[in-house]
Amino acid sequence: MTIEIQPSINAKTAIESRRAARSFKADPIPPAILAEILRLGVRSPSGYNLQPWRFIVLQDPASKEKLKACAFDQRQVVEAPTVLICCGDRRAAGHENTEAVIELGKAAGAMNDNLAGYMRQAIPRLFENRPCFESLETWTNRHTMLAVAHLMIAAKSFGVDSCPMEGFVSARVKEAFQIPEEVDVCCLLPLGYAAAPFKQYGGRFDVTQVYYSESYGQALQVEI
Repeated sequence: MTIEIQPSINAKTAIESRRAARSFKADPIPPAILAEILRLGVRSPSGYNLQPWRFIVLQDPASKEKLKACAFDQRQVVEAPTVLICCGDRRAAGHENTEAVIELGKAAGAMNDNLAGYMRQAIPRLFENRPCFESLETWTNRHTMLAVAHLMIAAKSFGVDSCPMEGFVSARVKEAFQIPEEVDVCCLLPLGYAAAPFKQYGGRFDVTQVYYSESYGQALQVEI
């Protein structure tokens, strides 16, 4: 029997209440909730549905201690019951992954021969010409971080806190966890239940400061 897990917090509240947790309780995330967070995280969009994200899920204390040594000894890495090493796989640009995505689309009823033919032509051109990115790592990081954002909001909707982290030595993480050369570490994401004191909301620039109308710098009139 399949048990459907429902979030306890709606999307608006999850977005507005999410904070980066600097300390975590030892309480584990229930397996069914963790599984649903992971499932929802990879419902994130990606260019041509190539899904370049890869995640190493750490729950063993020894693994987290190993990661802590690569992350400037930050305590949230070992305090959180679950930590994700969030990676972008540059091999997603290759023919093998394209064919896997085409087969996935066929199985879902979302792919026909015309679309498959278009993808086989367009995807190599994208990565050869790179019209909107300078490096393949930039492209994979871009899409992986979209998935990380989905993971954080999905987690918060179930009352699970998170802490996206850039404080680590990438080369050491890759060596410690046997991450292939073609795979880049984008961030670390501890998941769990925040311990007090909870980090306070730091404020955000007003929408009129960060959104423009029609061209960069042109004031946007917004009715609030």
